[in-house]
Amino acid sequence: MRLVQYLSESGQRRVGQVSADGNHLHPLKDTQSVRELAEAAIARKVALSTVVTERVTTESVDYDALLQHNRVLAPLDHDEPARFLITGTGLTHTGSANARDKMHVLTHGEDADESDSLKIFRMGLEGGKPAAGQLGVQPEWFFKGVGTCVVPPGAPLPLPAFAKAGAEEAEIVGLYINDPDGKPYRIGYALGNEYSDHVTEGENYLFLAHSKLRSCSIGPELLIGELPQEVRGRSRIVRDGAVVWDEEFLSGEAHMSHSIGNLEHYHFRYPMHRRPGDLHAYFFGAAVMSYAFAVKTEPGDEYIIEAPAFGKPLRNRMELVEDEGLVSVTAL
Repeated sequence: MRLVQYLSESGQRRVGQVSADGNHLHPLKDTQSVRELAEAAIARKVALSTVVTERVTTESVDYDALLQHNRVLAPLDHDEPARFLITGTGLTHTGSANARDKMHVLTHGEDADESDSLKIFRMGLEGGKPAAGQLGVQPEWFFKGVGTCVVPPGAPLPLPAFAKAGAEEAEIVGLYINDPDGKPYRIGYALGNEYSDHVTEGENYLFLAHSKLRSCSIGPELLIGELPQEVRGRSRIVRDGAVVWDEEFLSGEAHMSHSIGNLEHYHFRYPMHRRPGDLHAYFFGAAVMSYAFAVKTEPGDEYIIEAPAFGKPLRNRMELVEDEGLVSVTAL
């Protein structure tokens, strides 16, 4: 079961279930957001799919037309964006570990000691999938922003004037809500473009935090239920109508060094991440990225990320934004 948040022709928020052919949406009655659905399921102690089944109608909406007119929203959002935390992990797939290590070699040379990136990746391989009820090894973790950094499918991904670069990271994203008692619930999964500045990161690993403070995009569809053990997809860059990079990615727990449950534990073990009513989007890490293939992206490039398990592709074009210059603070 997959859901989409969108705007009707009159600008009203709606939620629709994706049709069997993947090209239409069946609107849910009396529903304006996925968050509202999740809260209803929690209050009634039933599965989210149960609430969807009860509310879905036979009406049919042209899904492609919604995408064409930029009326599809991110699959999860909050009226107060500061209550939607965007975070993630890395080094959970072989490709991401290799890419990080390449940056280390470029900076420190072939004879340098093993990088911290490879060390933490090996830690995941050895202890990232603990037995049921056991604690595994701690993964990498980073903060990306709050709800204001999430741009809808089809919207531009801003490239700050101060950025050294901007490039895609095709990832699966876990989407969560905390109930009134602070217990976290997983709403579902979506495709995401984590979009980072790998050149800044490569200059010094301590700049990783800076490199992640960029916009991102999630969607267009929310997958409800369990994630397939293997997710196959493609990540592409299109420039002036031509594909300049195209690579398959493999994800899902079968291709990860950490179990999803282990990643979730180390995220939600902090009480601040279990604040009642808050939403969370957690990027699970990238398997491939164009930067590792020495691709230099440019403003105007379109990133396309797709996987059959998630329906329609996620598309965003990178757009250079005006230089704001020196940001100064005024004393009160």
